[in-house]
Amino acid sequence: MDELLEAIELQTGAEPRYAVIWMHGLGADGSDFVPVVPHLGLDGAPALRFVFPNAPEIPVTCNGGYVMPAWYDIISLAPDTREVDVGGVVSSRAAIRRLIARENGRDVPCGRIFLAGFSQGGAIAYATALTHAERLAGVIALSTYLPTPELVAAEGMPANAGLPVFAAHGTEDDVVGLGLGTHARDFLAGRGHDIDWREYPMPHSVCIEEIIDIGAWLRARMAAIEAGSP
Repeated sequence: MDELLEAIELQTGAEPRYAVIWMHGLGADGSDFVPVVPHLGLDGAPALRFVFPNAPEIPVTCNGGYVMPAWYDIISLAPDTREVDVGGVVSSRAAIRRLIARENGRDVPCGRIFLAGFSQGGAIAYATALTHAERLAGVIALSTYLPTPELVAAEGMPANAGLPVFAAHGTEDDVVGLGLGTHARDFLAGRGHDIDWREYPMPHSVCIEEIIDIGAWLRARMAAIEAGSP
C-alpha cells in the first residue's frame, strides 16, 4: 500500500526550508502535538513545515486486540521490555519514508528533515531515521525506546551514522519505563550518535521545560546546518 498517510500540516513561515515529521503515540492522532509548535520558541528561525501524520488503525494485542491508531502491534509489554511486530515497524517505516520523499519533492532535502515522535511514534522515528539511506537532520525521541535494535544493527546506514538525537524521558514514566529509554540511549551512544539526553520529573507525558529544550535543540541544529556542519 503506497498511499500517503493523512496528516495535519503547520508552517512557521512561507516557503519552508526545513521539515519536522512528528509521529504521535499509541491510540492518539496527528492533532496530539500540534499545540506544541507555538511553544517551541522558533521566532526568527528558518521556516519549518511540521507534518503530523495519523497512524493506521489496527488491532493491538497487548490491549486485548482493541482496534486503535498504532504504528505497529505490541504483543506484550512490561516496564522494561517490549515484544513488537517487526513487520508492522517496517510497514510504518515505509509510510514515513513516503512522507520524507514528499518533502523532497517540495524542495526540502533529507538533510533538512527531522523525524520526531512520542512513545510508539518515537520508536518509529528511531527505526526510520537510523536505517534511512540519506542523511537526515536529526531525531527527536520522546518517552520512547528502540523497538527493533536488531533491525537497526542489521540495516543501519552509514549516511546516518552519528546522526544527532534529542532524547528525553520522564523519571516517573510507568508506561515506557526509564530503563527502556536509557537502553536506547546507550545503544545509540555505542554506535557513535551525538545524543542530547534529558530527564524530567514527569510521568508518560511532555512538559513545558521539555518543549523549550526541544525548540532550543532545533534552533541549534538548524544553525549548524546553515553553517555547513551537518
